[in-house]
Amino acid sequence: MSRTAKIVWQSIGIGIMASLLIAAVLWGYRMKPKTDSCVSLTYIIKDRAERMYLTENELNQLLRAEDLYPVGRPINAVSLQRIENTIQHHPMVRTAECYLTPRNEMKIRLTQRVPLVRVKTPTETYLIDTDRRVMQVRALVRDSVLVVTGNIGPQMAATQMADFAEWLQDNAYWRKRIHHLNVQSPQRVLLYLNDENGKVKEERVLVGPMRGYEAKLAKLRTFLENSAEATKDKHYYELDVRFKGQVIGRY
Repeated sequence: MSRTAKIVWQSIGIGIMASLLIAAVLWGYRMKPKTDSCVSLTYIIKDRAERMYLTENELNQLLRAEDLYPVGRPINAVSLQRIENTIQHHPMVRTAECYLTPRNEMKIRLTQRVPLVRVKTPTETYLIDTDRRVMQVRALVRDSVLVVTGNIGPQMAATQMADFAEWLQDNAYWRKRIHHLNVQSPQRVLLYLNDENGKVKEERVLVGPMRGYEAKLAKLRTFLENSAEATKDKHYYELDVRFKGQVIGRY
């Protein structure tokens, strides 16, 4: 290659390198925030289309009450950890993750607590969530969940009743038929059914203790599906499924 050709190629290479350098500088300039302050706050709430137990306004109020609202503040004065911890203390928040984008936009990803059981005692009403924790009742929480009434404490609600509620969610037959449970004592649990039209039936089902409820309800289903014609003229006030291999009707 001649000396002239080498000079030409070197010039082209230098020109390309210079162009790339200028492009990188311009790109960096465009990406660089125009301010060193937080420019926006966005909440990304999982499953918000299915349920919305909190509002963005009350989350903003929560941050303002703790003097943590970030928009307009210098980035070095914004504590992601404190904001995250504060949001997680909201009674409807299950998890929260807080981060900043390269443009100084704050994003907070949230998951909400999900109710599993509604408990109504003579003195209080509350929910048990899918993490087996007590959850307050709010007007925004409208999920259809298992209702348990009577003399029941949080321990039984978060264990036996939560287990039963999870099983019920996966059982298409009983999910539609069971109206609610009433706990007279841990050894005497009553179950109330819906009829085919969704109306609460007159008779109650004496389950006894919750132990072995799968077998008890399987036996009850067989009875209901095969004994309707034979018992149509009998008006039971109670069906007892406590004993193995038996359904005892009382009228």
